[in-house]
Amino acid sequence: AFMRVLAARQTRYINRKEKRSGTLWEGRFKPSLVDSSAYLLACYRYIELNPVNAGIVSSPDEYGWSSYGHNSGKIHCDWVDAHEEYVALGTDRETRQTCYRAFVGQGGSDEERDQIRTALNRCQVTGNHRFRTALERRTGRRLSAAAPGRPRKK
Repeated sequence: AFMRVLAARQTRYINRKEKRSGTLWEGRFKPSLVDSSAYLLACYRYIELNPVNAGIVSSPDEYGWSSYGHNSGKIHCDWVDAHEEYVALGTDRETRQTCYRAFVGQGGSDEERDQIRTALNRCQVTGNHRFRTALERRTGRRLSAAAPGRPRKK
C-alpha cells in the first residue's frame, strides 16, 4: 500500500512538473522488428546518438546509460552481449571497436534517421521492402503503412 501511494504521488509530481498526464511509463515502449542484416547497426547508431542529438552530451561516450562505452572500447561491461552483426565488424575486439567508433562517428543520413524514427513511432518494421514483404507473407498481416483514409469502393 505504501509503494502504491508513493508511486501515485511521484506520478502526480512528474505530471505537474512536466505538464503531462497519464502514467509515468505510458506510451514509452515502442517496438519495431529490425532487419538485423541491414539495419541493426544503424539502429545502434541511432540510439547511441540520441543523447547527443538531444543536447544532453557532446559525444556518445559521455552518456553513461548506453552501450556505446562498451562497444567502442572506452569501458568494459561483462553484462553487455555482442550481437553477431557487431561481431562481424572485425576479427578481434580492437578492430570491432575501431570500426564501431568510425561507424557511429559517421552519424548516419537524415533518410536513415527518419526511417527508423517513423518505424518506431508507428510500431512498424525497420527494414527494406523485401524484408517487410517476406514478413507479411509469413505472418499473413500487412506490416507496411497504408495510404490515409478508407479504401475506394469498387
